[in-house]
Amino acid sequence: MSKPTPQFSPLLQSVIARSSLSVVTMETVDAFLAGHRHSMLFFSGDWERLAESNDVAVVLPELQRLADGIGLAVVAREAERPLQLRYRFNKFPAIVLSRGTGYLGVITGMRDWSEYGQEISAILSGEVREPPPFELPQGCVANGAPARTSLQQELLIH
Repeated sequence: MSKPTPQFSPLLQSVIARSSLSVVTMETVDAFLAGHRHSMLFFSGDWERLAESNDVAVVLPELQRLADGIGLAVVAREAERPLQLRYRFNKFPAIVLSRGTGYLGVITGMRDWSEYGQEISAILSGEVREPPPFELPQGCVANGAPARTSLQQELLIH
């Protein structure tokens, strides 16, 4: 019998506790977003499989300081996939940035510090928009051929 996996890595649990971060679910995410002018939602993904998850978790409090007054929450594991469909990103870990409940952009994977600063600044200065069409990650194969169209287009074709 396998041992149950904790929702978050011990490191992320420590960051949540030390920084008093909210953990949002499908039921609470919209209220959290509406309560802040700007927000960052952290999607850790499977921390046992994705080493970058803990790398990003460590810098979350510092990223919050880059944008004064921005709300920061960690997305509960059971809400990650449904919210991934809403925001249409294709890689974990991810940080979704919003203005109120409106989508601004996403940063996936680990970045250099200067890249985080530039990307966060650029995203926060943009306009609220629809998330981009969901794209299959590079190297994925659909129906035996490399994926060239967005997943949404592929679903419409078939």
